[in-house]
Amino acid sequence: MTAAVVYVCAERQPGATLAQERAIDEGLDFADRHGLTVVDTIIDPYGEPDPQAREGWQRVRGLASRGEVTTVVVRWPNAINPDHEARYAEIAHLQEYGVCTLFSWAPLAAMTGAEAQ
Repeated sequence: MTAAVVYVCAERQPGATLAQERAIDEGLDFADRHGLTVVDTIIDPYGEPDPQAREGWQRVRGLASRGEVTTVVVRWPNAINPDHEARYAEIAHLQEYGVCTLFSWAPLAAMTGAEAQ
């Protein structure tokens, strides 16, 4: 089993909205197509650029550090952090625990080779 978490940071308003629902559906579909078992779907409200200041992202980091997931599925990089350097630092932090980050948005998935898996 390849345990995964779907992480969504898509909406500026509380509650499920169309963008958030699409991101969740896309993440779950991506996981299913790639044989990943989703153990959790974590949602943060959009707006806080620092992922370490978000409760949901802290949960993602906790799952990774405890070895409960091997993959984080995110729609696109800006959901982690809009700043390149800070985003890569978060991805590298997850990699320290053997956790890979995959992007579910089709153009990014194709660029990273995830669609070929």
